[in-house]
Amino acid sequence: MLVELGHYALVLAFALTLVVSVVPLWGALKGDGRLMAVATPVSVTVFFLVLVSFAVLTVAYVASDFSVVNVYENSHSAKPLLFKITGVWGNHEGSMLLWVLILVFFGALVGVFGGNLPDDLRATTLAVQGWISAGFLLFLLATSNPFNRYENPPIEGNDLNPILQDIGLAIHPPLLYVGYVGFSITFSFAVAALILGRTDAAWARWVRPWTLLAWSFLTLGIAMGSYWAYYELGWGGWWFWDPVENASFMPWLAGTALLHSAIVMEKREALKVWTVLLAIFTFSLSLLGAFLVRSGVLTSVHAFATDPSRGVFILGLLCLFIGGSLSLFAWRAPMLKQGGLFAPISREGGLVLNNLFLTAATAAVLVGTLYPLVLDAITGEMISVGEPFFNLTFGPLMVPLLMAVPFGPILAWKRGDLLAASQRLYAAFGLALLMTLFTFWLWGMERVLAPLGVGLAVWVMAGAISEIVTRVKFFEIGPKRGFARLYGLPGSAWGTATAHFGIGVTVLGIVTSSAFQEEQVRTMRPGDTVNVSGYELTFDGAVPRRGPNFVEEVGHFTVREGGAFVAEMKPSKRVYTARQMPTTEAAIHTTGFSQVYVSLGERRNDGAVDVRAYYKPLITLIWIGCVIMALGAAFSMADRRLRVGAPKPATKRKQTASVPAE
Repeated sequence: MLVELGHYALVLAFALTLVVSVVPLWGALKGDGRLMAVATPVSVTVFFLVLVSFAVLTVAYVASDFSVVNVYENSHSAKPLLFKITGVWGNHEGSMLLWVLILVFFGALVGVFGGNLPDDLRATTLAVQGWISAGFLLFLLATSNPFNRYENPPIEGNDLNPILQDIGLAIHPPLLYVGYVGFSITFSFAVAALILGRTDAAWARWVRPWTLLAWSFLTLGIAMGSYWAYYELGWGGWWFWDPVENASFMPWLAGTALLHSAIVMEKREALKVWTVLLAIFTFSLSLLGAFLVRSGVLTSVHAFATDPSRGVFILGLLCLFIGGSLSLFAWRAPMLKQGGLFAPISREGGLVLNNLFLTAATAAVLVGTLYPLVLDAITGEMISVGEPFFNLTFGPLMVPLLMAVPFGPILAWKRGDLLAASQRLYAAFGLALLMTLFTFWLWGMERVLAPLGVGLAVWVMAGAISEIVTRVKFFEIGPKRGFARLYGLPGSAWGTATAHFGIGVTVLGIVTSSAFQEEQVRTMRPGDTVNVSGYELTFDGAVPRRGPNFVEEVGHFTVREGGAFVAEMKPSKRVYTARQMPTTEAAIHTTGFSQVYVSLGERRNDGAVDVRAYYKPLITLIWIGCVIMALGAAFSMADRRLRVGAPKPATKRKQTASVPAE
């Protein structure tokens, strides 16, 4: 009976999304406050109904109710409780239910916390969010119902994919989905603005905190997924340019461009057309990611489904939402009034340059991801687009962008002085040059580009610090007043500097771990020792061990440095008994920001084992930098100016809507 309640809650939620899709929008167009007032309570009710449905499915997993098809196919009674819970979204149907839960959660958030929004904008935004929710609820009910039952329930389940039986499944998908789906609100704001003709500085200020929230969670989600693949798959890499990895990276790039474009629109009422278009494109790329993961058009460890019928349904939603929004944009965009003018050398100009490089980088990743699929569909020819392509297209676009990052926040609005900005960055440039020369001295000329990459990372980090020093004017007003000004800096200033510093930290981790890592691949017998960058790894043998739903061979390695004991590492090879699927469990020892990484390969008949050992200098900076970036977004969201409504116009001209409502 409980399972049927979960199914009924989804059906009722779908019916209510149809109500919120029509009634508030009609009220907004007719100026009827009573109809607009329907939006918030109905949106909150939809969220609670989907939450009930999700809770019911979770209870079915915890109780190992194998009468539910979804539970039978993805769970096992011997599975640990944590993996029973995370298994709820470790499959197509459950993950889609989580997707919808987060989708309607954002609608409820706007309804509850959008009190500073004009009634018509809030009602229209929730109506558009209702359209999206209705589409995906219909997709769940029609093609991916998680509550289908067996008439004769089996005794035991098939177990969850062994790769997913990890703490990463508890963290990565929820973070990623909040980011993915969070951009639906910016999409809904954009479509609502086009419908109502409300595209002004106030609209940009209302959109920015929601964009920051989605962007920060997507940053953390991508970082967690990268680290999960790094330690779980045993291959020693943290990014493979897999199509599904790219599908999450493209909305991040577009969302980053949207954040910067919204700043220009808020401060100068410029780039209106571009900002609205970016809001549409960012969520469109999220929808594209959902299509790639669930359509069966590609095979990946990240892919959830291979049913073409589901892919056709999502493709229909993709065409409806993207095509409809772009058609509306094409109709309304010519009526958008342009905002204030600015010189090419200005903060606005720097943000425009940022957008150009980010959108070009997004296009490069999009082409590299879709080209093999399109070529296969048209000609039947199968090719692989991998790291060399992306290194030659994406990399060169990032270098000039990173070089320009420190200049942007230091330049003045409307008209800046490039020479004055350069003078404020002398110290940052000097430190970057010093680190470049030091890296050349340390590693020689074997890797010419790596020291330049280190210098570029230091340039970005030092530039972020210079931004704060410039704002506070330490050297002009003295330390006492300087610290007072430091305390009084707005959250957005701290957020910008922190996020830019985090980018530099991540770049430093990428460069050093990629260019200076050391790898040893050996077949080792008990007693053998391999040296990896000064660490001596002695193989002491392998012993069998049984887990709750798996058996494994655990290798024992003693790690020494200069003869002194450092650590014991225990990589393993597991076989999960229900599915008879093997997995590799790498062992990682962290020293400072660097790591020693060991994974086991095939075991030989004579007791020897294939071993892959790495030393990865400063690799943890990759993920630490992502956390710092997300922290920067949190600082920006804490800025009270994002909570007090529209900014006051710089001049006394009457502020009007950019597009007539009629």
